[in-house]
Amino acid sequence: MKIAIILGTRPEIIKLSPIIRHLKNNKGNFFIIHTNQHYSYEMDKIFLNELNLPKSNYNLKLNNTKNHGEMVGKMMIEIEKILIQEKPDLVIVQGDTNTTLAGALTGSKLGIKIAHIEAGLRSYDRSMPEEINRVITDHLSDFLFCPTKNQKKILINEGIDKNKIFVVGNTIVDAIFENIKIAEKNKKLVEKYKNTKYFLLTLHRPSNVDNKERLEKIIKILEKLVYIYKIPIIFPIHPRTKINLKKFNINIDKKKIKIINPLGYLEMLLTEKYAQIILTDSGGLQEEACILKVPCLTLRYNTERPETIKVGANILVGNEEKKLLEGIKAMLNKKRNWKNPYGEKVYQKVLFFIENK
Repeated sequence: MKIAIILGTRPEIIKLSPIIRHLKNNKGNFFIIHTNQHYSYEMDKIFLNELNLPKSNYNLKLNNTKNHGEMVGKMMIEIEKILIQEKPDLVIVQGDTNTTLAGALTGSKLGIKIAHIEAGLRSYDRSMPEEINRVITDHLSDFLFCPTKNQKKILINEGIDKNKIFVVGNTIVDAIFENIKIAEKNKKLVEKYKNTKYFLLTLHRPSNVDNKERLEKIIKILEKLVYIYKIPIIFPIHPRTKINLKKFNINIDKKKIKIINPLGYLEMLLTEKYAQIILTDSGGLQEEACILKVPCLTLRYNTERPETIKVGANILVGNEEKKLLEGIKAMLNKKRNWKNPYGEKVYQKVLFFIENK
């Protein structure tokens, strides 16, 4: 079987890394299309150095396109050319990005089977582009690999054939367990974060950072949090957020919130592991915090990762000061003994079902 792996963002690389690594080590017949939806030095560094993954066979360099429709359209044009030339039997996509949607649409129109890793997640918020991408990709896919039984129920209720659905867990578990071992070889970085008390912040969702009043409100609440607990915030800033802070002329107290450039994945993994609490609007970071046994407060009013809330690893606080401060107080005193809801050795299950179906 010849497999096309289509990816374009950092989370996709991370979550597909166990599958790519396994195929590479076992001389699997596969190739990688990298759309470069999110380009950065760290992105390429992940491929070449940090995770010991092969360089992409095709790099589309489409990161300069900002409009969703234009981006998906350009991706489809280029992906189609490659798939016609390579003639794969299966296309693997992951998650909820424009790359995911473009890969699934293009492969489906060419009659190629589609495998969707991390299928069935729903926030039920159609204002999020990611929600649209997930729904469409799921309904186009031939193999739907769900993290838990909850996603299987969602997909069946949407009318998807249960014989296409496989509950396997989430490959982020494999990625974290494999890659944390690599990260911890850097003793200097381990000591740096292990011996420092801090909260970790990520903030990039358009609903939070594209609105001046909302972004300003969140920053003020976070500064108050630091004032109360005397624990600084480390903030690896997303390019979108950085642009908007400048655009909206929002000033940040740099003594309270330490803004740093985006980190490579392995260093980011260490900052997560040793944080007192993770504050985020990222879906993937909710999972990673849960697996690493670090309490998480999500700066959103909904989540497609309800399992993290169910096991007690995560609280939704939106942008409400009272909820955030109450959440911090509860999570700082919480025992980190919750169960990982996302399984283990997930990549083996995914490849087993692909090869034996």
